[in-house]
Amino acid sequence: MLSPRTVEVLHSIVQMYIETGEPVASRSIARVRKDNLSAATIRNIMADLADLGYLDQPHTSAGRVPTPKAFKHFAQGLAASRVPGANLDRLREELVQRNSLEERAEHSSHLLTELTRNVGIVAAIPAISQCLDHLELVPLSELRILMVVVTSDGFVRNQVAHLTEPVSPSELTSIRNYVNQEFGGWSLQDIRRELGRRLLEERATYDSLLRKLTILYSQGMLEIGMVPQIYLEGASNLVGIDLHLTKERLRDLFRALEEKKRLMELLDQFLADSSDGIQVQIGLGDAHPAMRDFSLIGITVEMPGGLQAKMAVLGPMRMNYPRVLAAVTHVGLVLKTLPQ
Repeated sequence: MLSPRTVEVLHSIVQMYIETGEPVASRSIARVRKDNLSAATIRNIMADLADLGYLDQPHTSAGRVPTPKAFKHFAQGLAASRVPGANLDRLREELVQRNSLEERAEHSSHLLTELTRNVGIVAAIPAISQCLDHLELVPLSELRILMVVVTSDGFVRNQVAHLTEPVSPSELTSIRNYVNQEFGGWSLQDIRRELGRRLLEERATYDSLLRKLTILYSQGMLEIGMVPQIYLEGASNLVGIDLHLTKERLRDLFRALEEKKRLMELLDQFLADSSDGIQVQIGLGDAHPAMRDFSLIGITVEMPGGLQAKMAVLGPMRMNYPRVLAAVTHVGLVLKTLPQ
């Protein structure tokens, strides 16, 4: 346990390093403190913090720089800053104008980016119990079909199926009507289970409709409603930050951000427990080497209709933690309290 005075000094060092990006000297901390704590006393405290793994000293004559451990202590000790009421009202007004939960999740990534000037990431994870509203099948060419699944909570998913044999427009209409009439209102999970059972029956081999339905089913016709949607905005903000990255590392970072599967793994790994409220992860090297010097602040939000959203801000360790904590806290609060 650090003493209150030691914590004050540590947090002052972190704050000053965030603002300047330069190693922090004991004299600099002494000048900004309102008490009469001497530079020599602060130097001793900094030496103790270094022994405990909170500070590094890049050069013998230089000041100290915070370690990931120090950034985490600083971030976790901050209470999220209050967003002025007008801003909260604006967040609510912007999100409530979005007609579907999916659109609200997508716009949330924009708001996080706008409020923090970092990278806003939101993953909209459909509920296991999502129910089918209706299915649409649109021919794009003789061997390409657009499959559109609309669920009862307003989610719309689409995917292009590439076929090995043609399906006529009339057959598509029959398949669509069959699924909608037989399974409208069923959960997607139950539909897949029942359809799989029916398609295994011997009569499916001889029934032309069921045989064509089997082709679309094998292309993931009713699985697309369960795939998480990842929204990311603000990657270009990283270009304007002095991250001391080589061109190769910056390229690797952008490639990592383009991989939706990797982003989902990142959110799953660091926001695994939805019961702990806002979570802070300092240093993301375990997720990808190019993210070693980055931090993630995020939260898992249970939205109306059973949808779960994992939302986070990705930025450098020298990010503005009070601003980011406030943005994540309040966008999450507004998102989960909007009417369905």
